[in-house]
Amino acid sequence: QVQLVESGGGLVHAGASLRLSCAASGRTFSPFSRYAVGWFRQSPGKEREFVAAITSDGRTNYVDSVKGRFTISRDNAKNTVYLQMNSLKPEDTALYYCAADRGGRDPALYAYWGQGTQVTVSS
Repeated sequence: QVQLVESGGGLVHAGASLRLSCAASGRTFSPFSRYAVGWFRQSPGKEREFVAAITSDGRTNYVDSVKGRFTISRDNAKNTVYLQMNSLKPEDTALYYCAADRGGRDPALYAYWGQGTQVTVSS
């Protein structure tokens, strides 16, 4: 069974921080280190938006709106990728998904998806 499970979402005030986790399990993710992982988000009525990605060798990529505020990292020993989100803004409110596969900004490049974790930022 292949599974990606996100956690760490919640309701916070603007300016606060959250750390999202994406834990991978299943034989497909062995070794997890060979997969790129991305974070995407989706708000009601909007398309799924790329947020950040990390390659198998640790290179990172961010959407402009989160640069300097969000940091993606990975711990291959724990099969987990993190998204540290600082200085959160109300416009960051969305359902956040992690995905694993080839990497990049296009959701179509990812075959494996989690169920999402809700982030709500109040003003």
